[in-house]
Amino acid sequence: MEQQNYHMSPEEFRHWGYKTIDWIADYLENVEKLPVLSQVEPGDTKAKLPNTAPQQGESFAAILKDIDDIIVPGLTNWQSPNFFAFFPSGISAPSILGELLSAGMGVQGMLWATSPACTELETHVLDWLIDMLELPLHFKSTQTGGGVIQDSASSATLVALVAAREQAKADISKLVAYTSTQAHSSVEKGAKIAGISKENLRYIEVDADYAMNPEALQQCIEKDIQAGLTPFYLAATVGTTSSNAIDPLPQLGAIAQKYNIWFHVDGAMSGTAALCPEFRWIHQGLELADSYCFNPHKWMMTNFDCTCFYVRDRAKLIQSLSIMPEYLKNQASESGAVIDYRDWQIPLGRRFRSLKLWFVIRHYGIEGLQHYVRKHIALAQEFAEWVKSDVRFELAVNPPLNLVCFRHKGGDKINQAIVNNLNSSGKSYLISTKLDQKVTLRMSIGQATTEKLHVQQAWELICQIADASESI
Repeated sequence: MEQQNYHMSPEEFRHWGYKTIDWIADYLENVEKLPVLSQVEPGDTKAKLPNTAPQQGESFAAILKDIDDIIVPGLTNWQSPNFFAFFPSGISAPSILGELLSAGMGVQGMLWATSPACTELETHVLDWLIDMLELPLHFKSTQTGGGVIQDSASSATLVALVAAREQAKADISKLVAYTSTQAHSSVEKGAKIAGISKENLRYIEVDADYAMNPEALQQCIEKDIQAGLTPFYLAATVGTTSSNAIDPLPQLGAIAQKYNIWFHVDGAMSGTAALCPEFRWIHQGLELADSYCFNPHKWMMTNFDCTCFYVRDRAKLIQSLSIMPEYLKNQASESGAVIDYRDWQIPLGRRFRSLKLWFVIRHYGIEGLQHYVRKHIALAQEFAEWVKSDVRFELAVNPPLNLVCFRHKGGDKINQAIVNNLNSSGKSYLISTKLDQKVTLRMSIGQATTEKLHVQQAWELICQIADASESI
């Protein structure tokens, strides 16, 4: 029987690899010209796809052509400089190349033994970040703690919940978790997965700046203890999704210590701001935390997925998640001299995520990364001044960093009209939230290529839509 080979030859791979890199470079160079929010209707992309998979392989030229014809029209272009929705999902050329190399190596880094470089680079780069952001030193791998890259802050929240649950050593039906009314939905989802009933997740009220109220927390904890329940987990946020509120970590951490509660802090996007000394106030009190995470894949020009998760005591995390079947046993693991990151996360398998983060840090340096953080915050603060100077609009809250929450004084209907018309124009994209039950517009500034011109254009468009809406 004749031997069949369906693979690309090395020459073909080089040819189409260069073509693919060219495609990416062209896409990023021209993404500003594309609608930010995809303009397709539900089912449009699916309708362009064949009903069945091909029996014989197709040319790569045909595949790349379908990217332009089928996929691009159905993209919401997160890398557009006119993307101001949610939080940024910033990327960069060195990050893309790091991701490409990771894919080419095809490493499965579940154990130190399955690729020592994968584990040791990750440990080292996460130790670098502790110094870069001036995080508590006990998070370093050289001390009792350590860091690991999770896929998202949602997973970090979940593994912290599991570790806290195991440390509590109490009837799971009696365990109570606490977070604020402004916390990310991943806390609720994580509690569900960890087996904590919805009735035992407490949402603590917030203050005028939408930060968790410590007095309300303490009162809630005391009430639960009196009812025979066991407080075990407190999730605070540095930069909530709706308003970028920063919870008072010193007071919350003191309460957590008083009642022996696992204290987790989600830095999400805003943690990256601590690259700059003048913004490190956001982490005051972090030394009291049992675990902490932030997302370089939001505001540090590193492709999704890349969440840095740290624990004060790695032994507690490992004891909560470690399972050792026969097929994973090996001399290195049994020696106790290495880290096996499979014990720090939910799945067994893991990608070589630290490569792209290493590339980004080495390419930009601390100075380059600080430049973009400062630039985005300055743009947001200037946008906030434009809002304050227009009598039709008001700030919902003073922006601490790079997210501006504002609204038209005309009420929910006109604010929703501004969002809908702005997004359907394809020229810009932002979303709304509700603060004090009022529709509130969110201007999130953090895309890698966003300049003052793009922010000005968005503001002018908002004002034009407001003018048109007011006249209806």
